Amino acid sequence: MYSSKITGLGFYVPDNVVTNDDLSKIMDTNDEWIQERTGIKERRWIPEGSDDTSAVMGAKAAKIAIERAGLTSKDIDFIVFATLSPDYFFPGCGIQIQEMLEMDTVGAIDIRNQCSGFVYALSTADQFIKTGMYKNILVIGAEFHSNGLDKTTQGRGVTVIFGDGAGAAVLTREEDTTKGILSTHLHSQGAYADKLIVESPSIRNWVPELMANPKDTSYFPEMDGKFVFKNAVVRFSEVINEGLEKNNLTVDDIDMLIPHQANLRISQFIQRKFGLSDDQVFNNIQKYGNTTAASIIIALTEAWEKGKVKDNNLVVLAAFGSGFTWGSVIIRW
Repeated sequence: MYSSKITGLGFYVPDNVVTNDDLSKIMDTNDEWIQERTGIKERRWIPEGSDDTSAVMGAKAAKIAIERAGLTSKDIDFIVFATLSPDYFFPGCGIQIQEMLEMDTVGAIDIRNQCSGFVYALSTADQFIKTGMYKNILVIGAEFHSNGLDKTTQGRGVTVIFGDGAGAAVLTREEDTTKGILSTHLHSQGAYADKLIVESPSIRNWVPELMANPKDTSYFPEMDGKFVFKNAVVRFSEVINEGLEKNNLTVDDIDMLIPHQANLRISQFIQRKFGLSDDQVFNNIQKYGNTTAASIIIALTEAWEKGKVKDNNLVVLAAFGSGFTWGSVIIRW
């Protein structure tokens, strides 16, 4: 059995900064209301006329990660792409990356697990590497939220939360099993699928049906925020502890916790519950918003760039979101 080591990291976000004050000009909201509920001060939205999409941003992040890994696109054996906002209904974004980066005809799969997407993608890549099937796998999380949000007062509860961006990691096979990804832990609970959902378009409610009913807004995200919050804080704690126990570790062993950037209040709750210091938890939702499948990899990359993730550190990634799905990854850096 081999070990999977993250050898390259990269992220990309649009230059266009949208502040809370900017949103107050198009909907009934304000900076204080948004910060109090989410901790978000600003987010990045792809501007009109830009060529950026989920796949394009993913490719930009991937180029950085591959270069930092000391590889070329020809060295990549497989692609795992996590997103809820693909460029097309089908095919998936993974195959676009293969073409954009001029790779060999390697396999590519898309992961549709929303906020837990990157954790699921990383876990999938980890299994391929540990079994010896592939040596270098490109894992991407990318989201283009801004084009699918209700930017009116009616949709403010959801719209103010989300941002656009992408992150990428290169996973490489290593002989040293004491380093790299130690374990991954995945869960789901479909009973609460309707608590955070985009219902349409779907095969059951396709575009002609949507157009026939101008009052149908099921193509906008719907969220029961309080219910999601209550479940998130429980599942975050459970899956972090599950990962630690699997590896005979305790909370005291954590050097860096990087939670999915869903809501700063959730991250702060988990931090207090585990008794972690500010130096042991990395949050950047304040400036990027919730970038769903991209949030953990953007945060991990930024933490690493700032020197907050060091050799031999125990790094814990954890996510919870729509589905419900949740998971954790335990890494010895």
